[in-house]
Amino acid sequence: MVNCMTHLASPALLAFFSTAPMAHLSLLDMIVIAVYFGMVIWIGIYLKGRSNTSEEFFMAGREMTAWIAGLSFVSANLGSLELMGWAGAAYQYGILATHWYWIGAIPAMLFLGLVMMPFYYVSKTHSVPGYLQLRYGEHARILAAISFAMEMILMSGVNMFAMAVVMKVVLGWSLTFSILISAVAVAIYVTLGGLRSAIFNEVMQFVLIWGGALLVPILGLVQAGGWNGLKKQIISNMHSDSYFHMWRDTGHFASNPMGTHWSGIVLGLGFVISFGYWTTDFLVVQRVLAAHNLRAARMAPVIGSFFKMAVPFIVILPGLLGLVLLQNPDGSRMQLVGQDVVKSCTADESASQMDATGCAAAMSKTTLPAAYQQKVLTGAAGTELHSYNDALPLMMVRYMGPGLLGLGITALIAGFMSGMAGNVSAFSTVWTYDIYKPLINKKGSDSHYVLVGRWSILIGVAVSIGAGYLVQHAHGIMDYVQALFSFFIAPLLGAILMGMFWKRATAPAGFLGLLIGIISSVSMFVWVKFDHAALGIVALYPDATDMAANLYRAWWAFSISVIVIFLVSLVTKPKPVAELNGLVYGATVLPKEEWVPFYKRVWVWALLAICIFAALNILFW
Repeated sequence: MVNCMTHLASPALLAFFSTAPMAHLSLLDMIVIAVYFGMVIWIGIYLKGRSNTSEEFFMAGREMTAWIAGLSFVSANLGSLELMGWAGAAYQYGILATHWYWIGAIPAMLFLGLVMMPFYYVSKTHSVPGYLQLRYGEHARILAAISFAMEMILMSGVNMFAMAVVMKVVLGWSLTFSILISAVAVAIYVTLGGLRSAIFNEVMQFVLIWGGALLVPILGLVQAGGWNGLKKQIISNMHSDSYFHMWRDTGHFASNPMGTHWSGIVLGLGFVISFGYWTTDFLVVQRVLAAHNLRAARMAPVIGSFFKMAVPFIVILPGLLGLVLLQNPDGSRMQLVGQDVVKSCTADESASQMDATGCAAAMSKTTLPAAYQQKVLTGAAGTELHSYNDALPLMMVRYMGPGLLGLGITALIAGFMSGMAGNVSAFSTVWTYDIYKPLINKKGSDSHYVLVGRWSILIGVAVSIGAGYLVQHAHGIMDYVQALFSFFIAPLLGAILMGMFWKRATAPAGFLGLLIGIISSVSMFVWVKFDHAALGIVALYPDATDMAANLYRAWWAFSISVIVIFLVSLVTKPKPVAELNGLVYGATVLPKEEWVPFYKRVWVWALLAICIFAALNILFW
């Protein structure tokens, strides 16, 4: 019996369940987390009876109000990878990371509400690939659906990995155990309640995220001496004030921490990635399509834009605070590094010790002081390596006591649930309507497609588990995510915009533009990976960061997609204008909305959002 227990407690098995935790949860913390999981599962069970038809399961019955759809619209993007990834990005790049919340979101969200929603909503499409089928034909729809399904699986894996990092850093659970237990919870409640369950949970999660994450920036600012105190300490530690300027230092590649130029921010992020994500990525568009009428569908992104502008306070600020407040056990300032470096310098679950040679090679590419590198390699006390992704969990452990730590962890779990549920519900819809139905079974019953949707969620979650391990090899979570966007979102935006605003765009052109755009983006990524000198061509600067390369690669992929569609359309036959009603501007009779008072009109609130957006960019210039 003793021998048996000794065998069961082998290092490999123990590593599966746990590593050394940084914090210990009190009974109150555990109760808070348990209550949240119970509520999530209960919502799925409760809504199962209202998710029996395909319209109910995949589109929530199109019954959501503007506020519910708007909060869900933002919350679907506020997953754990957003919370952790951008906190880590702020630690790397400073306030430049805020661009992803302002210029990288607000203009596109307003454009979706004011301009694009009538086409999506009037056509009653279940997905963005469904719109491409109406505009370009079946081949474009299948290609877009397959690429989107791949993106959702990979993004779902990112969410799994992000949540597992929280559990590992805070609770000491191993990466494998954390991924498995969190995947099971998501699979249960989304499979039961479909999109309606995902939306209701996302609204609840939005409130939890703010309630749980708000304490970190408040207490951190108090300890740092306020905003001015934080600025002085970061300037002293980093020997630069570039971490506090969004635009001032982007006139030259070498003048800012991200190593990028304003042209990459405006064209690659502000236009291609932003508009590609917020107007064509079905993960977020699906939430708006669930609105109960056209006015609500148009208002939802506008409502969401106000909340989006406030998110940096709970995401970006903790990363900046981490630059001065995170400390090692010996009192020295903690220095975070890329996830790839941590992977190289940490013994994995099957190894007894780390590879010192590989670790030394990985650390030599960082900005860590030589003395600090030597301490890591010799295992000196107080020199444990943490990645940029750990910035927010480490700050939570520092500032949250019993009960509050449970609330904070629940907030991150809520973010994970929100992000992954959005991914798998969108994957399920696209798989069922745009791959399974047209290619495998065109004559199935409505109940059959609902069953296929439920099974596809389980399969998607299972495949996502494998995708979660790929993120370990990325420099940072958001570098990885933005690379995925440049592969799939950028070419799709070119196809959508050319099809929606140019009557002459043809079906062969749409398919070829999307295909060649995807191939070119992936090719540029591989080219840079195998030939670092290519970075100077793709990103226009030989020392650009991975993030800067993503911005320019997205712009090139979009441009190639547009050029191919334009040239091929000139030599192929377009559809008659009469067949473009509801699909193309200038050929569509848009429905009239009911009269509402001045203060309830969409354009009034959009104008207010634009004014606030402009003021924020000027304030943090």
